[in-house]
Amino acid sequence: MQLKTWILIGMMGAGKSTIGRELAVRSGRSFRDTDQMIQSRFGRSVARVFDLYGEAAFREHETSLLESLHPAKEVLATGGGIVLREENWVEMRRLGTTVYLDVEPEVLKQRLSKSKKPRPLLMVDQWESRFDALYAARQELYRKADLCVALGLDTPHETVTKLLLALGFEE
Repeated sequence: MQLKTWILIGMMGAGKSTIGRELAVRSGRSFRDTDQMIQSRFGRSVARVFDLYGEAAFREHETSLLESLHPAKEVLATGGGIVLREENWVEMRRLGTTVYLDVEPEVLKQRLSKSKKPRPLLMVDQWESRFDALYAARQELYRKADLCVALGLDTPHETVTKLLLALGFEE
């Protein structure tokens, strides 16, 4: 049995948490989400943590959280900006296999426009141009992942099937 964490990375709206939950169920792994773990540490939503303490403090806690984890038979969904710090890459590589959920920016913007989940970095008037800048700045970082899986308008079930194949997992 492989003792490696499958770590999902990608832009906000890529479906890391939704896909991660189903991936965990279908592969017999546990599921964790770094944003939820940080929310538990602070007793506040991610948006509120950003508001009260700023992005730098949030990023510090992401790094601290990764450092506290051990390789395990689990799926870990991450926040979209976890790729920004080199030390996070060191920790993610220690933990297991990074998987980039590569979704076209127009699809992401469509999802985000319908989402009720607050996105701290997009709480601006011109959120679409802010999103475009974040997307452009992060693409090279996401592509450092062990696996890059291009996703279209697939259902979560279809997406998980693609991921399981890419990860060499047989159901």
